Amino acid sequence: MRVVIQRVVHAKVTVEHKVVGSIGNGLLVLVGIEDADQSDDVEWLVGKITQIRIFNDENGVMNLSVKDIGGEILAVSQFTLHASTKKGNRPSYIRASKADHAIPIYELFKQQLSDEMGKPVAAGIFGADMKVELVNDGPVTITIDTKNKE
Repeated sequence: MRVVIQRVVHAKVTVEHKVVGSIGNGLLVLVGIEDADQSDDVEWLVGKITQIRIFNDENGVMNLSVKDIGGEILAVSQFTLHASTKKGNRPSYIRASKADHAIPIYELFKQQLSDEMGKPVAAGIFGADMKVELVNDGPVTITIDTKNKE
C-alpha cells in the first residue's frame, strides 16, 4: 500500500456535485493498493497513520498525532499512486490492483482506521470520479509505502 498523508485544516471529496466525505482539522489520506497488499499491510499502515506525530504541540513542535489532537481522517482511494513512469510519457498503472482485490483492502483500511480512531472515518467512493479539495496545513505532506518501511 502506498499513501500520501496531508495535514489539513479541512478537506472534502465530492462525487457528481455531492459531498460524500468531509473533515475539519486532521489528515487527508490518499491510498493506493497493489495486488501484493494484504491485511498485515493495512494493520501496519493504520498504526503509522494514527500515531505519526505531525501536529504541533503547545511549543510549536510537531509532537502530536491525529489521535492526540482529536482530529479527523478522510481516506480517498487513488490508484494513480502506483503509476510507473519508467517508459515513455504515458504512466502505466499495471501495479494498481483491480477492484476485486482493492475494494476489500480499502474497506478493511477504512474500518481499521475508524476502530483505531474510535470514530467514523470520512471517505471517498472507490472508483468514482472524485473532486478533492483541501487546505494543507503547514504544508505537511508525507508519503509512506508498506513495501519500503523506513
